[in-house]
Formats: sequence, structure tokens, C-alpha cells
Amino acid sequence: MKRRNEAVIAAVVILLLVGSAYYAASPRPGGASSTNSVVLTSSNGTSSSNGTSSSDIVTSSSVTGATSSSTNAGQIGNWTTYHADNARTGYEAVSNFTSVTSDWTSVSLDGAIYAEPLVFGNAVIVATENNSVYSLDAQTGAVLWRTNLGAPVPGDALQCGNIDPSGITGTPVIDPSTGAIFVVAFSDLHHFLYGLDLGTGAIVSNRSADPPGFVDTAQQERSALSLANGMIYIPYGGLAGDCGPYHGWVVGLTANGTGEMDVYQVPTQREGGIWAPSGAAIGPTGILYVSDGNGASDATFDHGDSVISLSPSLAEEGFFAPTNWVQLNQDDLDLGSVGPSIVGPGALFQIGKEGVGYLVNASQLGGIGGELFSGDVCSGSYGGTAYAAPLLYVPCSNGLFALQIGSGSFSAAWHTTSFNAGPPIVTDGIVWSVDISSSTLYGFSAATGDQLYSFPLGGVVHFCTPSAGDGRVFVETNDGIAAFLLGSG
Repeated sequence: MKRRNEAVIAAVVILLLVGSAYYAASPRPGGASSTNSVVLTSSNGTSSSNGTSSSDIVTSSSVTGATSSSTNAGQIGNWTTYHADNARTGYEAVSNFTSVTSDWTSVSLDGAIYAEPLVFGNAVIVATENNSVYSLDAQTGAVLWRTNLGAPVPGDALQCGNIDPSGITGTPVIDPSTGAIFVVAFSDLHHFLYGLDLGTGAIVSNRSADPPGFVDTAQQERSALSLANGMIYIPYGGLAGDCGPYHGWVVGLTANGTGEMDVYQVPTQREGGIWAPSGAAIGPTGILYVSDGNGASDATFDHGDSVISLSPSLAEEGFFAPTNWVQLNQDDLDLGSVGPSIVGPGALFQIGKEGVGYLVNASQLGGIGGELFSGDVCSGSYGGTAYAAPLLYVPCSNGLFALQIGSGSFSAAWHTTSFNAGPPIVTDGIVWSVDISSSTLYGFSAATGDQLYSFPLGGVVHFCTPSAGDGRVFVETNDGIAAFLLGSG
């Protein structure tokens, strides 16, 4: 096979800017609370509040193992979006760590956690289905602040679905240049994009994130948000059960709060949801790549089960679909169960429920059957991949699979024994993945697939994925965060 030199996508090192107001806007009347907690953690691990009620505090009894027993290895940079960057590589460089130990666990947060934890400076940002956003101390797990964004939507108010209640599901995104975090909350049967100050949790912006013609009771915002081109991009899909008049959508709202909403709707009669947790991948020129699920057509191609490229203003620029798109539509074998992955200059990788991988030219997606290369990978894949050139790590229902990406092709490098693998990340020589069925965090050799670590988590949701920062790996459990120290002794 011919080989292409692949560029390792480096993590961006950014300065922590806390306490800066992003821009002034009023919270929605009757919705989110504008009185936010600022919890100060003392040296003995206890907490005191500044102008907040006890309901805004997770007490120190909810944080276990807060004292680290090992020295931190080389510090990991900030993790400001799903899988660390807009290419969704899930890779962070960590130097000189020789051990991994369980560090602390923050439990009894106020709802289920589907969003990947984010890391910025010394804070871990966590979003729950109760429409709450928490900032936790990365070294102890103590609550720094909590902001609630209104009552979530009960499951029986929706046309179908498997999350109850439904609040914040998609992973938020941090704007390091302003010290703001953006999050979509579902309340009063509408989706709202909030901006919060990272230092205090104060609400600094609030806008509708519903596009015209949108049926909220049939839509879900499960995919991660993205920040690029001065825009916050918000994908939408349907609910579990594929009920109602839903479509795949991408909404674009400016990060500075000015201008009109940009909108892309997948041109299906119905369905074509954009629901993979990893959301849009964004290339170096600002082009978005999204993948969607089955469409409603079995005769005329309708953009279901496709990879679609969009301009920064969300105009469609191209698409790719497998030749068996009809079968994928009919059998609910969503190509878009995983978001697209950027795997070096000019190349995308896509895999879905069928377990067939596709390598696609990013600048010319190729239309129906226009892939550069395809091949069977596994029994089915969900969530998002990780990439550390030349290896791409693919989560599958029958294990974790490593593919070597070449010039216009890929080949199998290794795979683990069978387990229900959640979306992986890589910290230098270790690839981390959660067994969704047994609620176990595994660490494997990134080069060989040999198992190096395993830690029980006690319970996780679908598509649970770790993140990394401040010399630690963080994993969302059912209602909390578990932290693991990357130590040097």
C-alpha cells in the first residue's frame, strides 16, 4: 500500500482567563437562576459558600479520595471541546507518567451525565440532565460553582426517547479567548443556548437555539457543540424510537451574540438525524463535516446515512454516501452513529452501526460510492473515535479496534478482546475506553492493545467517554465524576 505522512494534530495550549464577563444579556424570565454559587474550598477540604443556598452546593461528603498520593506527571493542556479539538482527535500529550491511580470521585450531582467533562485550568466542567452546569476543582473534586438553567423536560412530555428528564445532553464548548462556556439546555419544551462565565458560573447570554419549523418534542440535542469561525454550531437529531416529524439540523449562532441564526436542515422527507455524541468535525479552513442517520426514503436518495460538508455559514458543499444507503435506511443502520474523524491532511474517516469503515477525500467527498477506500472493521461503532497518527482508535460493540491510516487506505493494527467500547481518548502511550456494559475504565497500550489498567466506575450512561487535563483522566459516571491521577511515582 502507498503511505501518506500524517500530521499529528497538536493540542492548543491556552491561557486561563477567569472572571471576565463575556457580554451582557438577561436570563429568560422564569427559567434559569441568575444567582450562582461560588464555593470556596479550604485547605482542609471543607467548603464555604458566597451568597448561595445549600441546594447549590455539593458538600465535601460527596467528594472522596480528594488527597492525591502521587506527584503529577507533566501537565495536560486544556480540554475545551469534545475530544479536545475540532478535529475530534481525543489526543493529549502527557510527559513522564509512570503510574495511574484512582484520585477522587465526586458523586451525587443532580442528574445523569451524558456530556463529556471539559477541563480548563484547574476546573472540570460538568453538565447534567437536570440542566445544571458544575465547575469542580480538578485536584479535589470540590464544587467551585453550580448554575441551574431551568427545569428539564420530563420524558412523558416528549413523543418518545430514553432520557428522563431531558436537560443538557450534548457536550458544551469553551471559548478560551473570553472565559465563557456555551451550553444548550432543554427547558419549557424549547432549546436555549446559554453562555456562562467560567470563573463564577454567572449567566452572560441566553438565546433561542430552535430553528424555524422545529418540532422540539421530536428532537434531541445529543451531539457536541463546536466553536469555529466565530460561531457556535449546534447539531440536532431525533429521540430514541425515531418518532415524530424530526430532521437532522445544524444551527449556527455567533459567539458574540450578534447577527442572525444560520441553519442547515438535512433534505430528507423525515429523519436523517445528526446525533453522534462527537458532533461536527471542523477542518483547518473552517469547513464542517457532519454525519447523519437513516432517512425515510428507499427510492430517491435523500441525504440519509451520509457525510455532509458545510460552509461556515452552513451551506452544503458536498456529501458522501455508501452505495448500500437504501439498506442502511431500511435497517436503521445509521452511518452517523459516529461523527466524522479528520485523519490527517485532506482525509476523513467514517464508520457507523454496520461496522464498515470509509476513508473519504475531505475536499471532494465523492457522492454516492465515492470513498477512497472501505473495509469491514467490527460489528458496529458508536460515539466518536480518537486519532494519534498513524493510528485511529475505533470504539465498537465487540471491542476497541486500532486502524493504521495510510495513503488512501487503512488496515487493522490490533483489537482488544470483546467488550462494549465507549469512545476512546489517548494520553500519549495509553488509550482509554469505558466498557459501557460493565462500567469499567480500561487503559490499553496505544501501540499494541495490551491491557494496562482497569478501574470500576459503578455505573455509566451510553457513549460515556473520558477526558484529560491537569495531570488526570476524568470520566463521567451516572451522576458524578471519577478522576484518575497520571503520576510519576
